[in-house]
Amino acid sequence: MSVSSIFIFILKILGTLLIAVLGVIIGLFYKGIDRKLAALLQSRVGPPIRQPFLDFFKLMIKENIVPKNAVPWIFNGAPVLALVSTITILFYLPFGPIPALFANSGDLILIVYLLAMPAVALVTGGFSSGSSYASIGAQREMVLLMSYELPLVTTVIVLGWRLNLAFPGLKVFSLASFSTNPIWGIVGPLGFLGAILLLFTLVIVTPAELSVVPFDTPEAETELAGGVLVEYSGRNLALFELTNAVKMVVMGTLTIVLFFPYNISPLLSLSGFPAYIMDILFFFVKLFVVLFFEVTFIRVALARLKIDQASSAYLIFLSVIGLIGLLFMAVDYLI
Repeated sequence: MSVSSIFIFILKILGTLLIAVLGVIIGLFYKGIDRKLAALLQSRVGPPIRQPFLDFFKLMIKENIVPKNAVPWIFNGAPVLALVSTITILFYLPFGPIPALFANSGDLILIVYLLAMPAVALVTGGFSSGSSYASIGAQREMVLLMSYELPLVTTVIVLGWRLNLAFPGLKVFSLASFSTNPIWGIVGPLGFLGAILLLFTLVIVTPAELSVVPFDTPEAETELAGGVLVEYSGRNLALFELTNAVKMVVMGTLTIVLFFPYNISPLLSLSGFPAYIMDILFFFVKLFVVLFFEVTFIRVALARLKIDQASSAYLIFLSVIGLIGLLFMAVDYLI
């Protein structure tokens, strides 16, 4: 192995560590903002923005209890699998002007698979805990996962298909392709309406991915005393909470890459290093706005749905909206 190859390998390792640390910090920070804004919208003072950091460190020093009837290696391994798979997604996402670390090694299809892993880990951990409450929560998580995967996959496939029609031969599921060829610029009026419907689909899928109101039925503290997480404590619970925070950044970034991959520096006639910094700051502003509408506003405006209502909302209502978006895209291309 040459010196240059070793150097590149070391840079990749350092890059993965840096992205993982930054992803955790940014995720906890945005989670604090979400809780603060939700409180203000409900005329409450709410916790300080640093509260998620305090909660994480508090859980890390608490005793990690494993139930007597649990399968220990599965019970302890589930939160690790959830966090690792979520952080892995960060390596394939571009952050504004910052390209993805592994841009040439994965695509949107891989990200869809990785997005399902935290839910699978939750289901596995819940069933392995030996708790009846956790088992019910795991069943709900499994039903919800199967429900929202259909509209999510529909959105991804339709966007890739439309991009392929506009640019034959392009790697249509590469996130770099979406960043350089925004969907709004390659469709007509009907296709524009279809893109709005697909954006709406992704926005509604996000709360279920994050298991927040109104789609937090797997946990449902008032019904199942915490549901799938009822037996988790200490370090294991901290890892699941960290997974949720990082996944918030992942879902917001994915929405930005697919629908709002624009930079602000061209409008300000900036170039060089100032443009780079301004575009990074603009990305985090976009992330704040996207997460406000995808997470905070929805969970404040709506009450928790029952599991049959949540499942029907995705399998029927949202899937139909996604298919109508596909129809609009197809008609737009044909005319």
